[in-house]
Amino acid sequence: MPDRLHPMDVSFLSAETPTTPMHVGGLALLEPSAQGLDVAALRRRVEQRIALVPRFRQRVRSLPAGLGQPVWVDDTRFDLAYHVRRTGLPTPGTDAQLRTLVGRLISVPLDRSRPLWELYLVEGLADGRVAVITKSHPALVDGVSGVDLLHVLLDDSPATADGVTPVWRPAPEPGPAELVLHSAVDFVRHPTHAVSAVKTGVLGAGRLLTAARPAPASPLNAEPGRQRRFADAKTDLAHYRTLRSRPNVTVNDVVLATVAGALRQWLQYRGTPVRPDSVLRALVPTSVRGGPPAAFGGEVGASVATSLVDLPIGEQNPTVRLTQIAYAMRAHAEPGRRVGADALVRLSGFAPATLNAMAARAASGLSRRLFNLVVTNAPGPQRPLFVAGARLREIYPFVPLAAGQTLAIGVTSYDGQVYYGLNADWDAVPDLDVLAGLLAESIDELTEAKV
Repeated sequence: MPDRLHPMDVSFLSAETPTTPMHVGGLALLEPSAQGLDVAALRRRVEQRIALVPRFRQRVRSLPAGLGQPVWVDDTRFDLAYHVRRTGLPTPGTDAQLRTLVGRLISVPLDRSRPLWELYLVEGLADGRVAVITKSHPALVDGVSGVDLLHVLLDDSPATADGVTPVWRPAPEPGPAELVLHSAVDFVRHPTHAVSAVKTGVLGAGRLLTAARPAPASPLNAEPGRQRRFADAKTDLAHYRTLRSRPNVTVNDVVLATVAGALRQWLQYRGTPVRPDSVLRALVPTSVRGGPPAAFGGEVGASVATSLVDLPIGEQNPTVRLTQIAYAMRAHAEPGRRVGADALVRLSGFAPATLNAMAARAASGLSRRLFNLVVTNAPGPQRPLFVAGARLREIYPFVPLAAGQTLAIGVTSYDGQVYYGLNADWDAVPDLDVLAGLLAESIDELTEAKV
């Protein structure tokens, strides 16, 4: 029988609306080899590797009348040409045109009738570069790492052979009666599963509401529309490592301090009052166990914890900002202080579809009360990687906007650089490129500040 979706996977699907598509992904800039990289070569590489992730050829099948959790079934009409697409920019395409294209593509929800991922090869960029844009749903992959789909395509050298492409034959799709019968049998065998999911959500919600004060009022908290803007920034990892050498400071602390400094300058640029005690609260998923992140072949999900962190944007001294953030992150790392990721997910607009759909909708409305924006950081490998012979030069993740959110920032490091991907509502943040530019200024300010 087909696998049922995990309740947390269903939560991401139930949270999705036309204005809040929940897919994650990334923008990768590649330098092709002498043989070049076209969509045919990319499709061949995906076809060779997709057997490593069987879920990528499965779609979500709902049960009749909602009689049980949805299940994964093989897509009997799976078409690789649909999922791996070719697009282009007017030659020579600029970075600004590429960002506009990314924003347009991530604005569109994934087709629920097909496997929940898409990959675009973008041609026409200046200097002979090509770009790959990925989209995949958190129900399919890890939702924190952002650069999820590429990990099955990445190689340590440009000349990696895969051998014979395995033949795939989809399993026959079960009929409606068979699915309902399987769901009923499963409920009889495990009657506490659904109740346990609801109980876990309620208890987690209670702990979170007790622990967290409402987030401060912010221009970042409004209902997003259907259209997105995307911007990016690249900074030198050496700066973060230098600052990490200070007592009790981590690279993630430096990332958050960089974001705080950029937000401070950006709000001032906008004319928004910034008082000495002003803060913005960030929802910060972080790695809590060693090993590579899921985006680069590591274990999915188990190494992630989530914290609510106040970014002291009112503090004008960058060194003090970093110290305050480092202290706050250490406090969250103490036993009993970190809020469970499942509880935060439920209250961030991602409440699971269990026995009470109305409770799920109510929980989704709490996100704007708890935090102002999401900042994710997924460290990557510090060595060159390749996709179908093309060298990966830059990688910018993007994370989705929850209900009541207009800005989300994804961060990753790769091969000596730190990359920021900014996803924002088109109307609410028309000056997103200004904020992206201020990130580089913010890390420079931190590096040059006196201790």
